[in-house]
Amino acid sequence: MLRVLYTCYAAVIFLVVMLLIFPLCVIAAFFGRIRGGNIIYGLCTIWADLWFALTFIRVKRFYDAPFDTGKKYILIANHISYLDIPVMVKVFRKPMRALGKKEMGKIPLFGFIYKRAIVTVDRNSTEGRARSIRILRSVIQKGISIFVFPEGTFNETNQPLKAFYNGAFRLALETNTPIRPVLFLDTYDRMPYTRPFSLNPGKCRVIFMEEVPVEGWSVKDHEKLKQQVFSLMEQRLEASGASWIKHEKENQ
Repeated sequence: MLRVLYTCYAAVIFLVVMLLIFPLCVIAAFFGRIRGGNIIYGLCTIWADLWFALTFIRVKRFYDAPFDTGKKYILIANHISYLDIPVMVKVFRKPMRALGKKEMGKIPLFGFIYKRAIVTVDRNSTEGRARSIRILRSVIQKGISIFVFPEGTFNETNQPLKAFYNGAFRLALETNTPIRPVLFLDTYDRMPYTRPFSLNPGKCRVIFMEEVPVEGWSVKDHEKLKQQVFSLMEQRLEASGASWIKHEKENQ
């Protein structure tokens, strides 16, 4: 019951802060998709700072290697909770575009902000997926980093990761953009995808792993690159003892 009440409190705070920044987002929209989108993303980071502070969720970032703030990346992350994107907005402070579900853009008010800060994708349409990749390619060429969940949707396998899609890795090779794997270690504990009304306060650790360079790779090597990144992330998640991972011994 306490978790339900806390989740309702967090939802109210979410809405109130969003309403506060919404007029500024409308003004920013007049500056175009790139400049306006960057301003809206900046406003979203302010929203994240306020929301996480008021909900007593402590977000901490860790870097395996120094982060070059002047460099563009393709950020690749595991997807295990509804909190993943808000946490990413909290920790990544430079202009970025994430790839997100088209359906979320239909939510009143929130959808207006979402469609201008996110590159939407219709995963049920081959044409829609191709269009999203073209937009992401254009974004990267303008020096803006992008953020992708290569699993496509929530990992429901009880394994560290589910199988990756190819798109982000082909894009990295086509645009010669390094990949920076990102791990969300605690978002599942704060709000598991199976129970959206079970939000609870506590820590949220985010690890920025070392970048994976793509110089010298051919576009046809995207499968090899994908498997390399998958293995690196899988091993690190195993070592971290992420709570959603169920080992075979535990199931016997």
